[in-house]
Amino acid sequence: MPYSIMLDAGHGGRDPGAVYNGRQEKDDTLALTLAIGEILQDRGIDVLYTRTTDVYESPYQKAMEANEAGADFFISIHRNSFPTDNAVSGVETLVYDKSGIKLQMAENINEQLEAVGFVNRGVKERPGLVVLRRTKMPAVLVEVGFINSDTDNQLFDDNFNDIALAIAEGILITLEQNGYWDNGTSVPPGSTGPEISPEQGRPIPASGYTVQAGAFRNSANADRLQRELLEQDFPAVISQDNGLYRVTVGTFPTLDEAARMERRLKAAGYQTVITAQ
Repeated sequence: MPYSIMLDAGHGGRDPGAVYNGRQEKDDTLALTLAIGEILQDRGIDVLYTRTTDVYESPYQKAMEANEAGADFFISIHRNSFPTDNAVSGVETLVYDKSGIKLQMAENINEQLEAVGFVNRGVKERPGLVVLRRTKMPAVLVEVGFINSDTDNQLFDDNFNDIALAIAEGILITLEQNGYWDNGTSVPPGSTGPEISPEQGRPIPASGYTVQAGAFRNSANADRLQRELLEQDFPAVISQDNGLYRVTVGTFPTLDEAARMERRLKAAGYQTVITAQ
């Protein structure tokens, strides 16, 4: 049975969420949630939804749906708001507390969204939120920019596909780091999955490691990142996999060697992840 994730599009129906210049949070969250779900399903994840249309369910109902379905993870998608228009921008992800795999996933999602162009406002604890408190599985709530920020709205509209991919990648990176997903194969917790290195907590690869610097639906974005890396003498290459254009740097027989390259790329300002080949 594949690893299952319950995706929740925030608000809906009679609850529009935050509103700005006629723009409603419930519409942005539904469109983005469906796009994220499509990517995850393409990568072998069993995706469930609290809603796929413009209907209202209370946060408690959503949490109970996830519990009854036995989902392995709960991801809620929202847009943020601030009392003063255009005063604040950026993404932040909320968790019940800063511990465990939920914190790891929240940080990975934020890093991927930062690579798209958002300000990374970090991970925040929100133990009072029903969908984080009443869900029995690890849960995160992603605030994908401020709906009353023109800067964030332009980022959201101009980079919609890359944003959906960034969130999906943040989820998949976390699953891969914990041995629950390997190149399109998902394994639920407790099942026999990829062999894990006890020292590193990563799957042991068949033929080495590489450092991923980006993954895009749009090939032009991948080309741009590759050129930028090559100009700085990083041996970047592009590969295509299930409709994604991945930009990776180097092939390394050991994790330590890949980690050294990752540190160089991070020092140069790139958001990276080490992946098994």
